[in-house]
Amino acid sequence: MLEPLASFGNAKTQTTNTNLSRSVSLSVLDQYGNKVEIKANSTNPIEIFIPRDPNAIIPVMTTQNVTALTNSTAHNQLFSFHYVNLSDPLPISVHVEIHPITSNISYLLIYKFDQIPQLNASTNNIDGWTVLCSANLNNDSLYTSFIDNQHTDDHQSVVFGLRELNTTEIQDFCHNSSMSTPPVTNERFSFQSNYQIRFYTSGCYYMDANNQWNSDGVIVGSQTNHYVTQCYSTHLTTFTSGFRVVPDAVNWSYVFANADFAQNKTIYLTIICVVVIYILLVIYARFKDKKDLEKLGVTPLPDNSNEDGYFYQIIVFTGQRNNAGTNSKVHFVLSGDDDATNVRTLSDPRRKILQTGGIDAFIMSVPKSLGLLNCIRIWHDNSGKGSSSSWFLKYLIIRDLQTMQKFHFICQRWLAVEKDDGKIERLLPIATEMEKSTFSYVLAKKSYHSISDSHLWFSIFSRPPSSKFTRVQRCTCCFVLIMVSMFLNIMYYDLTNEAKTNTAMNSVGIRIGSFSLTFEQVIIGIIVELMALVPSLLLVQLFRRLRPRRNQMSPLREALYKMNSPLSETNIDQPQKKGKTGFTFAWWWIFIAYALCVALAGLSAVFIIARGIEFGDEKTQKWLISILSGLLSSILLTQPLKSLCLVIIFAYFCRKFDDDKEADGYLDDEHIHLDTDEEYLHSMKGNLLVTSQRTVRANRLNESEVLCARKRRLKEIQMWSVLREALIYMCFLSLLYLVSYSNYQSNAFFQVKHLRSFLLNPRQDDLDYTKVSTIDQYWNWLENSFVSNTRAQKWYNDEMPRNLSGFMNDKSSRLIGWITMRQLRINSVLCPSQFNEIISTCEYDYSFSKEDKKSYAPGWQNETTQTFSASIEKAFRYASSKDLDTYVYVGNHGTYGGGGYVYEFRGRLSDLQSNLSELHSLGWIDQRTRMILIQLSLYNPNVQLYTSASLAAEILSTGTIEPSARFEPMNFNAFASIFQLVYVIFYMAMIVYFMWKEIRALLELKSEYFYRFWAYVDIGIIACSWTSVGIYIWRYKESQRIGELFSETNGYVYINLQLATYINDTLTYLYAFCCFFGTIKFVRLCRHSQRLCLFIQTIQDAKKELLSFALMFSIVYMSFVCLFYFLFISKLPECSSLLGTAQMLFEMTLMKFDAHQLSGAAAFLGPFCFSLFIILVVFVCMSMFLTIINESFRRCRLNLQSDDQEIFSFMLDRLQHWIGWKKATEEDMYEARDISMRDEYFHPIERFPDRIDQLLDALNRIYVSQTNDKKQMTDI
Repeated sequence: MLEPLASFGNAKTQTTNTNLSRSVSLSVLDQYGNKVEIKANSTNPIEIFIPRDPNAIIPVMTTQNVTALTNSTAHNQLFSFHYVNLSDPLPISVHVEIHPITSNISYLLIYKFDQIPQLNASTNNIDGWTVLCSANLNNDSLYTSFIDNQHTDDHQSVVFGLRELNTTEIQDFCHNSSMSTPPVTNERFSFQSNYQIRFYTSGCYYMDANNQWNSDGVIVGSQTNHYVTQCYSTHLTTFTSGFRVVPDAVNWSYVFANADFAQNKTIYLTIICVVVIYILLVIYARFKDKKDLEKLGVTPLPDNSNEDGYFYQIIVFTGQRNNAGTNSKVHFVLSGDDDATNVRTLSDPRRKILQTGGIDAFIMSVPKSLGLLNCIRIWHDNSGKGSSSSWFLKYLIIRDLQTMQKFHFICQRWLAVEKDDGKIERLLPIATEMEKSTFSYVLAKKSYHSISDSHLWFSIFSRPPSSKFTRVQRCTCCFVLIMVSMFLNIMYYDLTNEAKTNTAMNSVGIRIGSFSLTFEQVIIGIIVELMALVPSLLLVQLFRRLRPRRNQMSPLREALYKMNSPLSETNIDQPQKKGKTGFTFAWWWIFIAYALCVALAGLSAVFIIARGIEFGDEKTQKWLISILSGLLSSILLTQPLKSLCLVIIFAYFCRKFDDDKEADGYLDDEHIHLDTDEEYLHSMKGNLLVTSQRTVRANRLNESEVLCARKRRLKEIQMWSVLREALIYMCFLSLLYLVSYSNYQSNAFFQVKHLRSFLLNPRQDDLDYTKVSTIDQYWNWLENSFVSNTRAQKWYNDEMPRNLSGFMNDKSSRLIGWITMRQLRINSVLCPSQFNEIISTCEYDYSFSKEDKKSYAPGWQNETTQTFSASIEKAFRYASSKDLDTYVYVGNHGTYGGGGYVYEFRGRLSDLQSNLSELHSLGWIDQRTRMILIQLSLYNPNVQLYTSASLAAEILSTGTIEPSARFEPMNFNAFASIFQLVYVIFYMAMIVYFMWKEIRALLELKSEYFYRFWAYVDIGIIACSWTSVGIYIWRYKESQRIGELFSETNGYVYINLQLATYINDTLTYLYAFCCFFGTIKFVRLCRHSQRLCLFIQTIQDAKKELLSFALMFSIVYMSFVCLFYFLFISKLPECSSLLGTAQMLFEMTLMKFDAHQLSGAAAFLGPFCFSLFIILVVFVCMSMFLTIINESFRRCRLNLQSDDQEIFSFMLDRLQHWIGWKKATEEDMYEARDISMRDEYFHPIERFPDRIDQLLDALNRIYVSQTNDKKQMTDI
């Protein structure tokens, strides 16, 4: 068995490491099935390859900055030493990988166990050595060496020593394999380049007869690498542990010893947060449970008559759509074969009815049976305010309480003036058997009930009021389910990760790309799911099947009794007869259920905390991320999809239209039979002297009133839509500004200002980089100003700087790597023939085809016998952009390639100064040079800003130098605070919302969508936002690469920030366009303003004239651009280019130009052309433009008609009423009075039945009182 690529000094125990791979064993059986013992000798062992864990972390290569020590005189070491810890219970092998930065370098590697090796001319105290020649490099450009597990046995450490071989040693040892002694020297080591090195350990073990791991007779082979271990064995046995489903036991001693809160914040805070969320949900659930009690019960209609003895139960189902409930008064007329009711009203004085998703039950009394019901006419008076006036009716169930026959009336439509067909009255015929079995009707009945009652998580918020399974109980079951699931997941977390490696070990499994599935993973998943399902299912069924503590009367019977005399109170407590029901538990089982909840949650919390302490904080965070993703996917995806699929399947295949589970709490399946005494007590119609009949006054809107209400409601809807749109967009714009501006620091400007002043030195005229115009001036600035600022020098009091290695002379900017100075040259070409006698060769401006890419000797010679330093020789050798890791540079006068001749500012300041002087004397910059580009990468830790600086000097063919400088500050800190992450998430959610809106608009408008101007603005926002996400991820990865490289090398390796600069600039452009489009779209929110509407209509009305004028103006303007360009190209700097000339003429149009420059350039032509331009362009063309606008404005002002303006006036009027700035107008008062009159004013004759009813009630009371008195006297 191998130890899975753990770096030296690994904290894990050997036993834990051996559990991370599968068994690799082989048994040989004879013909009778008996095991044959196989033994091999050491000269011919059995070779076994064991795959490594693909999820194991490979140690990174560490860069050794040995060149800095080479140039230092503070050391006298002969080797660069590396220490490796070997303290392991079983023998391990040590593997070394060395990556030379320069591929043609060879090394000598020595080692010594338990002490530092020594090798010189007089001392040879080493245990082994090897020569690493360039021919031994593998395909990954790595030198490899290893020490097997037999040599490391009984040792605690090994120290390696490494040095470069010189030319003589390479010749002797790399080209001659007969050398048996290592090369020795007494000189301190000298490295030409840095190198990267990596150590890792391996091992091969088997299970002995005592069930213990052993390594006797097993040797690690030389072909061991990151992916497989080679083992040589003299016997066959099990070489590693097998797969286990039982989780590891908890090490309680370790848990109690490391239970500190500060070390295990993640696991403690996780449990605390879960408990706090549970407590808050329980408080909410208890409050909602009390509210649900108010929704229960069957309401007698207030217009029931005392003398009516025939009863119907009406169950009304309101839809779950947005604003489906209503506050309007609902009236109906129910018709049957034998009779029809008067206008009846659905109302309840004690609670709100007909709310969204609600189920309301009523009892209606009628004088006699209506026969078989055939239709119901239902409407409302639209008296609700705002959205509460409309109503979405799903269906009604009406039951004859005498025959227990049910009648279904299906609606599934709006009763609203602003929705559907705009009607607030529906005539619903009784549903036929075919209609009740249709898929849409059955799905509508079962879908909401399944989600609201069967889905354990959602039912906390949408539980049906009639369900006995309370919200508090559901919340407790969810809490227990979460705790048990977390407990099982954390206990099996390591086994799940272990099972993932089995597909890589040739086990039975499925692998599709990066996805893998093994039999062990399936078994673990099934075990975990079953173990989590059992307690959850047990608790849910236990709570659902609890019987009430007291026998309760059904809501239907209770409502019937309350409709009659109070003398029936003695019979209310009589238990109702129950039909055949399932198995239930006694009421006191609720204590057992809650005790189980406490026990399961408590034990789960204990084991979660214990395992979390064993994991450590970092591993616990990884586990927490995995469990959160699984939990959210289960709540939001898996469970809803499962419930929806089950609903669809049952609705399609099992269409039981008579199954009204959602109304179980309101239906009593038993016939209502009253005893003789109950008939006497509750129905006194036989004893009444007279009877009464109430007349219901119903407000029924006519067509004109419905039309008026529809117009007003549509205005309200549009008003709220505009306000909602404005609020959402203001939030989006705020998020956009936060996201954009949070990526930039306010110190960026001051950082650039400081570097520009520090490096360009504008304070001294003779050393000002911006005023350099000749090659001699450039060398003067380079040698006397720039190079001295590249190293931190003495303080003002002559003290040497401390801990400022690698810093610039400003003591605040840290160099990343070193500075490079790159030159681009051109090839000389023959001059035209007419000038051959004067000059034979010419050097033109730079182009890619003319670039010189040959390598030279110092002094631009083909060869030389003089010796120069390596840096000087390199400055005359061409390097491609791939070798330099550079990119194309765009200057002010051209675009330059990424290659060139490079001098690196490496070494001491004195060396740099002498090298620059030598380059100057060798003519490194000559007449063929076309650009000198100095590039440096800086990091200011005080403000956490990276800066890429580029100082370009473009040498034109005219002989002048055009200097320029660019400083690009970058902030690579991603999500410096949690708030940045939060508003980035909200911003992307808003982008998804806008995408959804645009997709809907595209589907509705089709090709017309692309004729809308604002559609392109929205597309621009969406496209720039998603592109910026990709660029941001790219920049994040690039910053990670730069940060890791900087951290590994301590900044002593060249890191080019040019790519990071381009990425950051691209991201900046995208942010800029996002802000531009987002701010422009804000104009659309102001479309309701009268002036803005007038402006838009003016532009639309004049678009044809403006297009014609634009064509004419462009011709005239371009003619003047050509005139001024050719006349003043060599006289005015503004006319040196066509773009500059156009800019000058635009300033002239705005009267912002100094005409004296034209007079100085040409005494006659200057003023003449200026006057001509002013007359034709400023006076004539501008007057034509203003005339077109004014004429269009006049026409639009006379014919201004806009629905947006009407909505704006309506909004303004409502706002003034709300804040009290405006009193109700006379029209509003008339409208309010009409509404009041419709509700309250009736003709006196209409009030006569009410007066008669009051008289009859009084006579009834007198008659009953006298009858009772006579009966009492008779009894006496």
